[in-house]
Amino acid sequence: MLFGRGTKNPIKIADKGVVDWKYTTCGYCSTGCSIEVGLDKDGKAVASRGVGSADVNRGKLCLKGIFEHELFHSANRGRAPLMRDRFYESFRETDWDEALDKVGSEIQRIQEKYGRDSFAIVSTGQIMTEEFYTLGKLARGVIGTNNYDGNTTLCMSSAVSGYKRSFGSDGPPGCYEDFEHTECLLAIGSNLPEQHPIIYWRMQQARERRRFPLIVVDPRVTMLAQQADIHLPVTPGTDLVLLNALAHVILDEGLEDRAYIDAHTGGYEEFSALVAQYDPVTAAAICGIDEDTIRNVARTYARAGAAMTIWTMGINQSTHGSDGVVAINNLNLITGNIGKPGGTSLSITGQCNAMGTREWSSCSGLPGYRALEHEEDREYIADYWGIDPEFFPKKRGLFQTDIFPAIESGEIKGLWVIATNPMTSMTNTARIRKILENLEFLVVQDAYADVETNEYAHVYLPAAIWAEKEGCFTNTERRVNLIRNVVEPLGQSKSDLWIFNEVAKRFDQGRKIRFPETAEGVFDELRELSRGRLLDYSGMTYDKIEQQRGIQWPCNHDSAPEGSSRLYTDGVFQTADGRAHLIALPFVDNNERPDEEYPFWLNSGRVVEHFHTRTRTGKIGNLNKFSPTPYMEMNPDAARELGIIHGGYARLTSRRGDAVVMVQLTQRVPPNMVFIPFHYHECVNRLALGLLDPHSRQPAFKQCAVHIEPAADQQVAAVRNRAARAY
Repeated sequence: MLFGRGTKNPIKIADKGVVDWKYTTCGYCSTGCSIEVGLDKDGKAVASRGVGSADVNRGKLCLKGIFEHELFHSANRGRAPLMRDRFYESFRETDWDEALDKVGSEIQRIQEKYGRDSFAIVSTGQIMTEEFYTLGKLARGVIGTNNYDGNTTLCMSSAVSGYKRSFGSDGPPGCYEDFEHTECLLAIGSNLPEQHPIIYWRMQQARERRRFPLIVVDPRVTMLAQQADIHLPVTPGTDLVLLNALAHVILDEGLEDRAYIDAHTGGYEEFSALVAQYDPVTAAAICGIDEDTIRNVARTYARAGAAMTIWTMGINQSTHGSDGVVAINNLNLITGNIGKPGGTSLSITGQCNAMGTREWSSCSGLPGYRALEHEEDREYIADYWGIDPEFFPKKRGLFQTDIFPAIESGEIKGLWVIATNPMTSMTNTARIRKILENLEFLVVQDAYADVETNEYAHVYLPAAIWAEKEGCFTNTERRVNLIRNVVEPLGQSKSDLWIFNEVAKRFDQGRKIRFPETAEGVFDELRELSRGRLLDYSGMTYDKIEQQRGIQWPCNHDSAPEGSSRLYTDGVFQTADGRAHLIALPFVDNNERPDEEYPFWLNSGRVVEHFHTRTRTGKIGNLNKFSPTPYMEMNPDAARELGIIHGGYARLTSRRGDAVVMVQLTQRVPPNMVFIPFHYHECVNRLALGLLDPHSRQPAFKQCAVHIEPAADQQVAAVRNRAARAY
């Protein structure tokens, strides 16, 4: 008889009957994985696999990517346009012409009655770059509202603001390849294993080959923190103090790169005077990291031949998120770690095409990183589109987080929401509910008819998802990759590009401007508009992008025909004098803090199996089964004092609302803190504070104070409630 390995059956992958594989790019996070969707003999999507020849993921996929093909037939997809006169009435099914006529006439009615800016548009980071460009042309060049923004304000606005303040332009300067060259990695508020598993895999591969130190700054013992050489459990909201203290040590001990500072930066005197105030002893009392650790981290970072910093929402979602990003850039600039292999400040973006909306949607200005404030930019785009430059406003309008208060105050009467779900994603859910009820007209454009925001819509437009259409995404490292059309849109749903083009036809000005009908036709326009600029696409074509499995901009025919891995390699920045800005950043402590009435910090973040508001992942059984219900991580010692048990329920109360969650006891959080995944409609944003960063207008999702008490078992309570109602 044989024993051991010889008797075991080999692992087999189930044969799903795939007869054709279609190339595309994953539509979840910003990693930008190349993916192939397998079709069976009936043309149904039945499998997903990573593309081995793609540099980003090298054949790997995370849990969400593995099951992405199931999205095509997931529950509650929109199949036909819907209309109703009042949001509390039942929808009736209609055809596209009636629905779009209603949208066009209502926008014009509201603008004629209340003014052009009384109608607002809130977009997303999850449609194609070509669709973003077309929406921007429609919003800026046809509808003409200045109150137009994207939901990237909730996740990446602080990174955008920080890059602009430091370097003169948005655009992450580094790439994933920098993991292969760095000698020190500082990760702040970024939990790669759960947020961006494939980027984590890339980092771990590099770290296994070259044991560079990993330093993680996070209040919670995240999965990444467990892998760290040094974990800094910083007091929530005090990242800026820690970063200023690190800069203090570097300058005080002469560890800075003086040649780089002198050649490529400005503002050093004011900056150095400010950080002189942030000695490690003083900083330790504020940020909770002892002075010896601060000195050790500063020395480790500055003495590395190449050092890089990455961050995600832990920095961005703060009342001083933009300052935190600038402080990271300051740290890299004074050590000469910008524009060289292994030396970068790299924001890890959230949504699959948040970069595309930053580049081409015209939310913050005009396409191609152009500004409404610059006359030459307004004239150039107006001439290209064939409109009067005076039609453009001379500065950007309201951010998303300011649009909703403007509805509350009556300045805005109509709203178009595209592929985003503010009823779940915005802070202070109860307030958002009342705000949406105030609208005279709300149109929701989404692939799913059951998004919570659609409860308040007058018109619902069913959009195609992801690979039911064609176009490009730009990932975290500026890599433009292609989505090929895998299957036809479900039912009567249409691509967002088609919807925008059809809405434009309902306006006189829209019939005067050329709107290409194909995504590739739109891509040709934005290629031309990018020529010679920082984000140069002019050397790209669809076929070339697919052949190379993505191309990093800038890419042109002359100096960078294959794309560019890094920005600012020559030390020249997008500022008036070509120098990066070192900026003095005083810490203003305006966070809500725990007190006797609300004694716990509430922290929030992602889990690997879910994405954003669970519109998609909540419908995929193999994803949703891991965390189908809201829960919180709580320290066992704190729970014991309150009589809360593992697997039981607790009620959290803040100054804004309350929520009931299941409890998971763990030492990953300290006794004065709890952590809740932000994906659930009925949870975190009912509690969150939502104060705004003054530069980026991004909300402080992560720092607020809550009271916690035991709650009755929810199943038992439900049975009792049903019995009481029956009685």
